[in-house]
Amino acid sequence: MITVNGLEELKTLVGQDLGHSSWLEVTQERVNTFADATGDHQWIHVDVERAKAGPFGGPIAHGYLTLSLVIPLFGEILTIEGIRMGVNYGLEKVRFPHPVPVGSKIRLNAKLVSVEDVSGGTQSVYDFTVEIDGVAKPACVARTVYRQYV
Repeated sequence: MITVNGLEELKTLVGQDLGHSSWLEVTQERVNTFADATGDHQWIHVDVERAKAGPFGGPIAHGYLTLSLVIPLFGEILTIEGIRMGVNYGLEKVRFPHPVPVGSKIRLNAKLVSVEDVSGGTQSVYDFTVEIDGVAKPACVARTVYRQYV
């Protein structure tokens, strides 16, 4: 965990790999809950028996579930103190190179790409890579944009 005190200190980390989160197991219960929340009940996610005969040999997590998990995982990597609030400002690019089989473990790697001043604070851009334990290809790669306000 990296803790920075204020936005000027955050700027000193530009270009650096910020490290990894801990591993998180993607359970069928989590996948089912996400399916219920989003209305995406496609069989490759929620029908365990049918998914065993499908293209991935079992159920897989939704790509957007994997993407949503970067929020808690990133919280394990970086804390910015001395700000009023931080908000997710958006995404510039997202890809899902490899499916996440239910029961596998994922973790997040983060790199700070840039920090620019905006009215009332900064805008920071990060490259996120969601890794799957034991798999060479990442589950998700995303360029994310956050705003921090003082």
